[in-house]
Amino acid sequence: MKGFGTDEKALIHILTRIPDPLIMANLVQTFNRIHRRDLLADIKSETGGYFREGLEALVRGPLGQDVWALNDAIAGVGTKEAVLNDVLLGRTNADLNAIKHEFQRVYRKPLEAEVRGDLSMKTERLFTMVLAATRADESTPVFPDQLNRDVHELYQATEGSKIGSDQITVCRILTSRSDGQIRAISAEYNRQYHNQLSKVLTKNFDGHMRDALLRMLRVAEDKAMADAQELDYCMRGVGTRDRLLVNRIVRIHWNKAHMQQVKSAYRVHSKKDLAPTVRGETSGDYQRLMVALVEAV
Repeated sequence: MKGFGTDEKALIHILTRIPDPLIMANLVQTFNRIHRRDLLADIKSETGGYFREGLEALVRGPLGQDVWALNDAIAGVGTKEAVLNDVLLGRTNADLNAIKHEFQRVYRKPLEAEVRGDLSMKTERLFTMVLAATRADESTPVFPDQLNRDVHELYQATEGSKIGSDQITVCRILTSRSDGQIRAISAEYNRQYHNQLSKVLTKNFDGHMRDALLRMLRVAEDKAMADAQELDYCMRGVGTRDRLLVNRIVRIHWNKAHMQQVKSAYRVHSKKDLAPTVRGETSGDYQRLMVALVEAV
């Protein structure tokens, strides 16, 4: 980035090969100290478009990018619900507490209040439960009595109800159970009531509430397939949802083993390979960056 012009290929080569967030943070701190500059500010001034957004997301690291994306999603008029879903749903208690702490540190305001103020009453209650970070740990066993009670309550709250869906009950169960417990609930619901829980949620809810509940269920059932489906959504139909694509690919990139699983799931889901699909939906330096992140090992 020194002097006239920018070596975009070098930026891609270096920043896509940083193996983990701690090394990225060390690189940023060392660059800033040695050159008495701000690496993030330099990238912002030297690059543009979605290429710049991808580089910035890498430099911020996963936690910093999550916090930045949340603030961007709730700032100004309207809310980017898909970003809230990506960042907050299906996360561990430790993840959520780290995100809340960092958001408070960076923006000097509580994340819970910001999210509540930007959502409708229905989804506000759901995300309040999510941000409480009271999920069961993955080490928590599946107790048969609790499993049967959860399945029965979900049935009574949805297709078994004669007065409409009980949103609070569904939200309470899905936001308090671990992924393993949710998988067991989904399988047991199908066994007892001969219906897929995903279809039940789709039929009984709509809008952002439906998308959020389905996201939690899909992440619990198969996180790689859930991420593959979200990537497919970014590139499906006319045009590309570029900002979502950038955020999703960069987030997956930090876990190389998961990236490989997502690529396999994407092939099963869409009957196409991920890297060529991304290449066909992007262009220029932005294309080279996204493909490098998908193909990095």
